[in-house]
Amino acid sequence: MPDVFEQDYTLEQLQQVTKAINSGQFVQVRQTLAEIPPCDTALLLESSPHKIRTTLWQLVDPDIQGDVLEELSEDVRLSIIAKMEPELIAAATEDMDDDDLGEVLRSLPVPVYQDVISAMDSQDRARATLALSYNEDSAGALMNGDTITIRPDVSLDVVLRYLRLKEELPQGTDDLYVVDKENRFLGSLPIGILLTNPPDKLVQELMNEDRETIPVNMPESEVAQLFERHNWISAPVVDDQTQLLGRITIDDIVDVIREDAEHSLMSMAGLEDEEDTFAPVMKSSQRRSIWLGINLLTALLAAFVASFFESTLDILPILAVLNGIVPSMGGVAGSQTLTLVIRGIALGHVNQTNQKFLLGKELAIGALNGVLWSLLIAGVVAVWQWDFKLGAVIAFAMFMNLVAAGIAGASIPLILKRMKIDPALAGSVVLTTVTDIVGIFAFLGTATWFLL
Repeated sequence: MPDVFEQDYTLEQLQQVTKAINSGQFVQVRQTLAEIPPCDTALLLESSPHKIRTTLWQLVDPDIQGDVLEELSEDVRLSIIAKMEPELIAAATEDMDDDDLGEVLRSLPVPVYQDVISAMDSQDRARATLALSYNEDSAGALMNGDTITIRPDVSLDVVLRYLRLKEELPQGTDDLYVVDKENRFLGSLPIGILLTNPPDKLVQELMNEDRETIPVNMPESEVAQLFERHNWISAPVVDDQTQLLGRITIDDIVDVIREDAEHSLMSMAGLEDEEDTFAPVMKSSQRRSIWLGINLLTALLAAFVASFFESTLDILPILAVLNGIVPSMGGVAGSQTLTLVIRGIALGHVNQTNQKFLLGKELAIGALNGVLWSLLIAGVVAVWQWDFKLGAVIAFAMFMNLVAAGIAGASIPLILKRMKIDPALAGSVVLTTVTDIVGIFAFLGTATWFLL
C-alpha cells in the first residue's frame, strides 16, 4: 500500500502527464515515462481514463513494456493488450520471469494467446508452455526457474569462484540449493554461511539438510502462509520425486497476499478484485447489474415474507415503523461474525477440529448480545409507545434474530467453503437473506400472535 507521500507524488505526476498530453507535448511525456520506474508507469496507466491511457501506452518505451505489463492489474492489462499486435505482445513478454509470463498469457483470450505463442521464439515458447502447465493458483505458477544449484562435495572456494563467473545473482537470492546428479534437492547453503566460513570447508559440512521445500502443486494460499510463518525470503519448489524445479521469492508472495486482500474486499460488494477503476461505463454497469439483480431477488423474498402480515400492519401501523430495526441489527451482528470467520478461513485458523467450538462461541455471543440489546430496545419502545407488550414483542424478535445472525454468520462461510463456493463472494447475500427473513418473521409473527 503506497504511503501518503507516494500517493501525492504519483498524483502530481499524473496531473503533469495529463496536462502535457492535452497540450500535445508528447516528447515531454515520453521523457517523463523514461525517467520513472515501470511500477510508477503502471500506476499512472491504472489511474488514467481510457483515452489518456491509450496515448500513454503508445509513449512507453517498447524495451520496458514487458516490465510495465507485469505490474498492471489483469483488467487494465487486458484493455491494453487487446489493442496490441501478437508480435508486439511476444516481444514485450520476452524477458519476463516465468511466473509473470504465465500470468500474462493466462489472462489472454484463447485466439490472442495462440497468436502470441506462435510469434514467440522456441526458447520463450518452451518457457511459456512450462509455466502454463501448472495450475493457476499453485506453487508451480508462482515459481521461477532462476535457481543457483551446487553439489555437496565441492568446497566453498569452488562455489565462490563459480558465483564470480556468473557475475550476477538472481534477485532475492538468500540460499544456494544443493542437489545431486539427478537434480534431487538435498538441502540449502545460506549466503551468510558461504561468506563467513573457511573456503576449504565442503558444502555438505555446512548445508542445511532440514530445509523445508514446497510441493509444486501446493495451493498458493498455503504457500503464503508458510512464508508468513517462517519469515522466508525464498523457498525451493520440488516435484513428487524431490527434484528441484525452481524457487518462489517473497515479492511473489506479497502479490498473493495483496490479491487475496483485494479479493475479499471487492467480493463483499460483488465486484472482481482486478476490476479496472476507469473501465468503460457499459462494461462496469453489466458487472454490477448481476450483483444488484441478486440483491433484488433477496429483497423481494423478504418482502414476500412481510406480505403475510399485511392485516397485522393495517391494525397496528406502529409495527411498520419498527419493522426495520430487528433485521438491521441482525444484519450488522451477522456481518461481524461472517467477516471474522472468513478471515479465519483465509488465514488457516478455522479447520475441522475447531469448527464446533467456533459455532458454540458465536451462539453464546449472539445470545449474550440478544439479551443486552433486546432489554434495551424493549425499554425504549415501552416508554416511547407506553406499550409494554409491544416492547416485549420487539425484545423477543431482537433476541431471536441476533442468535440466528450469530449462527448464520459462523456456519454460512463453512458451508459455502465445503461446497467450493467463495464465502467472500456469496456469504453476505445469504446472510442478509437469513437475517431479513428471520427478523421480519420473528417480529411480525410474534406481534400477530401476541398482540392480536
